[in-house]
Amino acid sequence: MVKSCWQEMEGERSDSQSAESFEYMLLERDPDLYRTVFSGPSQISPWIDPSVLTLQHRIGRGPFGDVWIATHHQRTEDHDRYHEVAVKMLHPIREDQLQAFSARFDEIFGKCQGLSNVCFLHGISTQNGRICIAMKFYEGSIGDRMARLKGGRVPLSDVLRYGADLARGIIDLHSRGMLILNLKPCNFLLDEHDRAVLGDFGIPSLLFGLSLPNPDLIQRLGTPNYMAPEQWQPSIRGPISYETDSWGFACSILEMLSGIQAWRGKSPDEVYQLVVLKKEKPIFPYNLPPAIENVLSGCFEYDFRDRPLMTDILNAFESAKDVDYENNDGGSSENLRVDRPSLPSRTDWSLFKDKLQVGDKVRSRKLKNSCSPRTMEVPDGTIVGMEDNGGRHGYILVRVHGLHDPLKVRSSTVERVTYGFAGGDWVRLREDDKKRSQVGILHSIDRNGTVYVGLIGMDTLWRGEYSDLQMAEAYCVGQFVRLKANISSPRFEWQQKRGGGLATGRISQILPNGCLVVKFPGKFNLGEVCSCLADPSEVEVVSFDKCEGIVKKYEHLEDFHWVVRPLFIAVGFFTALKLGIFVGKGIVRPRSRKVASVSDQSDHQQEQQVVQNNANAAWLPPTVANMLFRDGPTPSG
Repeated sequence: MVKSCWQEMEGERSDSQSAESFEYMLLERDPDLYRTVFSGPSQISPWIDPSVLTLQHRIGRGPFGDVWIATHHQRTEDHDRYHEVAVKMLHPIREDQLQAFSARFDEIFGKCQGLSNVCFLHGISTQNGRICIAMKFYEGSIGDRMARLKGGRVPLSDVLRYGADLARGIIDLHSRGMLILNLKPCNFLLDEHDRAVLGDFGIPSLLFGLSLPNPDLIQRLGTPNYMAPEQWQPSIRGPISYETDSWGFACSILEMLSGIQAWRGKSPDEVYQLVVLKKEKPIFPYNLPPAIENVLSGCFEYDFRDRPLMTDILNAFESAKDVDYENNDGGSSENLRVDRPSLPSRTDWSLFKDKLQVGDKVRSRKLKNSCSPRTMEVPDGTIVGMEDNGGRHGYILVRVHGLHDPLKVRSSTVERVTYGFAGGDWVRLREDDKKRSQVGILHSIDRNGTVYVGLIGMDTLWRGEYSDLQMAEAYCVGQFVRLKANISSPRFEWQQKRGGGLATGRISQILPNGCLVVKFPGKFNLGEVCSCLADPSEVEVVSFDKCEGIVKKYEHLEDFHWVVRPLFIAVGFFTALKLGIFVGKGIVRPRSRKVASVSDQSDHQQEQQVVQNNANAAWLPPTVANMLFRDGPTPSG
């Protein structure tokens, strides 16, 4: 059934009608520097007749299917050719999803042709009702080599060489709009010249939006130990972007250096807790070249906008080739697994993605996700000159209206403004769509007006034109927000007060797609602060200025911390107690005076009675007097 569906989409094709592809060596000036180039007819059908593909034995298993060695029989007019190919047999896909999958594969198949650092694709077929992707067979991978090495550690010199090869392949795919999302050592193949080749062209990206029978595949687009935080829930904590591959690349490099997989032995749920919720990062080896450690540290930033692009990673690996490796290849695994040292000056990679040019409109860069104001040295200006070609730490000359001479500022302190928009702006889509949020964060804008926006409800960046956007209210960490009164069914569950009303929370984090992480410090829950996610289009900012009346202001004060109410109760009780004692003393004091006067009179009467008794005691017999009064009168004689 799968075969017939695929043939209807592809059309009836015979194997003899498809021309055979071939490969040749391309020399580049130096005869020692050469690369393999694949070539063939300009239009090649990806479909392979299942009858010419024979599975031999399985050699691996991954999250998306099994890997087999197969024999591919190619028949021409002159001869028959049999050669081994590697086949990735995917998990079953529903038949109503095959057309969408076929269209995506056709696009990828055409883009992958002619790439030297990416595994060559022969085509696609079906076996036993499952889709099979046929690729060139390689004898081994970096993962296989690690298994043969002591401690599983690859020498630093080889890691730098492999890393540069892989970075070039990733850049080739990124330049064609393709995401890989499954970078790991066993997917890094080695050719006959010991060069690293990408063995995965982005199978997870083929499965975006498809209804898959395996729920784990729906939730996870990748291998858990190598997945970036946004990969786990791309429509909520995403979106997925090119910087997502930077995370998986860095995980693989650290594993090659230390021989130990990041978060080894952890279940997928445990990895999710550590990476997504606790924001834990892998452990770094010591004695890494500073450039490599700097760029790899940036790859593990929680917000993908703060990670380096693959071009930055390639530059770092190329610049580290002349490092002395003698002190870096040895040592036990215990010595390698040490805490990552803090670099004296880490690079903020988000500052260098605008690629400024002369003539660009710029303004001073705003603090991301911050409510604190910042002095705008350049409120609005135009670049009229650049030093060091606008390098990472270079200076630029900016012409500002009202100033005679241009200002000389660092390129990293300004941001490009195109059609009134700049990366990081909060924007609203003019067109309404229930599946996605209307408010998001602008990731970037091209000089031709093409925009890329992160929105809740989308796995990848939304692409459109600047005319589709309008500026939206900006949110920042520390603001208090509450659900709008007209929102009856919010996208995410919202916390409620004891009386049933909606609680007010405080923004603790802003995700790249504008999703707000809101905590409720005013609610007590066994010592843990309550939190939830919020759609920025469904909430409004709350402040003392917007609270009308003393009651509303006090209620907002309770939102700051759950201890405010018991503290107010305690202070009120203590104040009432003190006031009661003070009033009581004022009432009791006059009564005490009267009692004192009465007691004084009684004392005086008692004294008179004692004197009289003493006087009467002198007339009593001596023995009786001594019995009644110790200090009685002395008898005479």
